[in-house]
This record gives sequence, structure tokens and C-alpha cells, in this order.
Amino acid sequence: MDLKPGDKVIVETVRGLEFGEVVVGPKDVSEKELGDTLKSVLRKATEEDLERVKKNKEEEKKAFEICLQKIQEHNLPMKLVDVEYTFDVSKIIFYFTAEGRVDFRQLVKDLAAVFRTRIELRQIGVRDEAKMLGGIGCCGRVLCCATFLGDFEPVSIRMAKDQNLSLNPSKISGLCGRLMCCLKFENEIYEEAKEKFPPLGTEVVTPMGEGTVTAIDVLREKVQVTFSEGQPRTFSLNEVQKKGNGDEIHGTAD
Repeated sequence: MDLKPGDKVIVETVRGLEFGEVVVGPKDVSEKELGDTLKSVLRKATEEDLERVKKNKEEEKKAFEICLQKIQEHNLPMKLVDVEYTFDVSKIIFYFTAEGRVDFRQLVKDLAAVFRTRIELRQIGVRDEAKMLGGIGCCGRVLCCATFLGDFEPVSIRMAKDQNLSLNPSKISGLCGRLMCCLKFENEIYEEAKEKFPPLGTEVVTPMGEGTVTAIDVLREKVQVTFSEGQPRTFSLNEVQKKGNGDEIHGTAD
């Protein structure tokens, strides 16, 4: 098959037949990179396939409403997030969030009686919910998790500290309520950039004399230096040198 990015295809997956879109065209891959056994691309999607996908989307909306009603009937402490049909309708997957474990066995029986196919209820986390539903982040862009991020990686408050960000939870948390994913994938850039800066507490020489580094601004390449009289001044990175280099430095401070 002549496949290129953007082509709609029918593929074989562990969940059965699925409809998908090519995002990377055919390419040579070494055996070490293959990992698990690859499933097959069965064919390019036909007009009939596209109509079936459209119909499945409509049925998913109906299934969502039915499941909501059943959840209310059983008074279950769970929040329904999304419903997904496999392409061949061999399975319907209901995604939900909940604070703890939920006994949904009777719910599954009720749903199976209505739809007469395999039913799977899958509990997901709040990050998965944000990835699934999408949205706009505080930066004004579409959520990273809903666009290019794959698996979620651990994010720590230390990363926010290393990036000189406010530790106010409302300012460093995403729509999901967890620490923003960008703290993780941008952290490497900050770590590399910080190697050019003198560590906090280092005694340095500036155009205004000797002082101690008390803050750095990685993005603007600025260094804050405090002098013996206690007055802090801000200098460009190239205007600051570690004490002992013996170089005379000229420049101006902010």
C-alpha cells in the first residue's frame, strides 16, 4: 500500500479492528526498535468505512447518555468522561474517573443487556481525562497532553523551583489540577542553560565591584548580585565572572 501522512486506514489492534490516521509514512526501522509484534494495516479506509465511523460517533453520544442514566440509577460515585466504539463495534469502552474503587459489576450487566456487545469500563486518572477532552492551557495554546505528548512522566515541585517559578499551586497546575507537564519536558533546557551561570551564593566580580549571586534569570540571561551594603543589582551574564579570574569587567547594571 502507498501510505502517506493524513491517509485514513483500517488497522488490526489488540482491541480488534480500528479506524486510524497515518501520522508517519512508511520507513525502515531496525529490529531492535520494533519492540512488540506489530499489527497489520489492513487497508485504506473506503467511503463505506468513513460512513461507519460517522455512525459510530453518533452511537457513542447515545451510549454516553444511556450510561449516565444507569450510573444515576445505581447511585455510583463515578464521573463518566467518554465513550468509544471500536470500528467493528465488537466492544464499547466507557472511560470514567472516580476517587477510589467502584463496584460497577451490575452496571456492566445493565449496559451489556442494552447494547448486546462486549462492555469495558476503564477507570482513568485526571491527566488522562484532560488528554481525552482537550482544552486551552494558561499559555493560550491547546493542551500539550492533547497534542504531542505520549505517556505521562512524573513532575515534581523541584522542577518549578529550578525554573524560578511561583510555587502558588494555581499558577503551576494545569486544567487537570496536577503540576503542568511542561515543567517536565522544559526542565532539561533549563538544566543545560544553568550550566553557564554561577551557582547561587557564588562570589563574583561585576562592573560595580565584588558581590554574591542571589538570583538568576535563565531566559533573559540576567544575574542578580548583592553587594556588601545589601543593595542588589542585576547584570547581564557576560558582565559577571567568578571571583579570582583576574579580569577587569566593564558594563552597566540595571
